[in-house]
Amino acid sequence: MTESQPSTTRESKPPQQQTAGFSSAKTAQRLPTEPMAPQLIDIQPGGGVIIRLEQQWGRMRRWYLKTFRPGYVARMQGLRQGEHNPCPHEVLDPRDLKFHRNQGGWFWRTKDDPFTWRERIPFARSGLAELILIASLAFGVAGLLALISWQQHWQGIAAWLSWAAVSALSVIGLLVVWFFRDPNREVPQGERLVVSPADGKVVTIREIEHEEYIGGPAIEIGIFLSIFSVHINRMPVAARVIGLRYRPGKCLNALRSESARENEQLAIRIEANAHPHRRMIVRQITGAIARRIVCWLKPGDELTAGERLGMIKLGSRTELVLPREESLELRVQVGQMVKAGSSVLAEYPGKP
Repeated sequence: MTESQPSTTRESKPPQQQTAGFSSAKTAQRLPTEPMAPQLIDIQPGGGVIIRLEQQWGRMRRWYLKTFRPGYVARMQGLRQGEHNPCPHEVLDPRDLKFHRNQGGWFWRTKDDPFTWRERIPFARSGLAELILIASLAFGVAGLLALISWQQHWQGIAAWLSWAAVSALSVIGLLVVWFFRDPNREVPQGERLVVSPADGKVVTIREIEHEEYIGGPAIEIGIFLSIFSVHINRMPVAARVIGLRYRPGKCLNALRSESARENEQLAIRIEANAHPHRRMIVRQITGAIARRIVCWLKPGDELTAGERLGMIKLGSRTELVLPREESLELRVQVGQMVKAGSSVLAEYPGKP
């Protein structure tokens, strides 16, 4: 499946002039959910080395549990809810659902899940494997190199090069830890408010004459996420997920305008819970460094404004497409820095 491209676009006018009279009555009727995109068999459609390592670790863990902890396995099976196994492997406890929670099926209630504490860690749970492996490798090599340099009493250029490498590796490790942070956010309250789906810099604001899913004219806001940005994506409004459209592609620099058309991307089509049930699109786009989109949503899910929906690993772009209506007030401009879940991008009028 591919996300439809706007037929005609033009550069945005100042926010106070964006008054094209698209009637929200077109979106007042609730939409049926769409079938799950066939490519989305797990929450990270682009695959990758780390996910394969995690899956191999899962096989070893399940063997250990069945061999040495049969009582635990039986207890977890007794607490399991749902009607079918959504995974291509055995499911012994909630950890086995990590990569397939967008498929529905079996689940554990929060009170029965012994691993819910991981959600309180101030780092993205979907990036813990990358955080542990890459940071451990960087800090480990830095420590080993420092130890060798100290024991061998290197002098001159050898000492300078070794300590420069130690410093560089330490910085890389710290950057990886910083990249995967997941701070809590205070979400502004109000059904008319549209909050940012991503941290970063607003790089484009453009008008779309007609967007097929929106059903009329729209505003597209593009946000560039650098390696220093929080990469967790959040829901712009309280909404229901109608469908997801995944498209493989390139990994161009996310600052380039053509990246929005050519890069790998996942479009999350949502419908606001509040009347008139405006339709919006959150589009996750990979970048030159970020090559892994993560989204754990499925059609029919309902989320609150500012709730986490996924992430993009290591630098990327996120776009928000929303209906253009008379008296729509844009609260941002190109060049402005925003924060996911807490920065207000737009506000709709009191009456549609």
